[in-house]
Amino acid sequence: MSLSLDDVQRIARLARLEISSSEAEATQAKLHGIFDLIAQMQAVNTTGVAPMSHPQDVVQRLREDAVTESDRREAFQAVAPEAEAGLYLVPKVIE
Repeated sequence: MSLSLDDVQRIARLARLEISSSEAEATQAKLHGIFDLIAQMQAVNTTGVAPMSHPQDVVQRLREDAVTESDRREAFQAVAPEAEAGLYLVPKVIE
């Protein structure tokens, strides 16, 4: 894929970025480098390679799922401006 300077300026305008013509040329060169890298990666034959969710085969150690805090719901709701049936009542902000 090839981008012209007009394309780079248009993308910058859409992104609400103000860039000079020299910055547009530098950005164009960087984008062409990115597109070349993408083309190289797409050229690799990945037939028979299973997709993976992580590049390393690691397992995360999990801690025991145990309750460590006491239930303080009543204390928290006692200081709330308004609460009803275990729920906090707030003013309506969207009509």
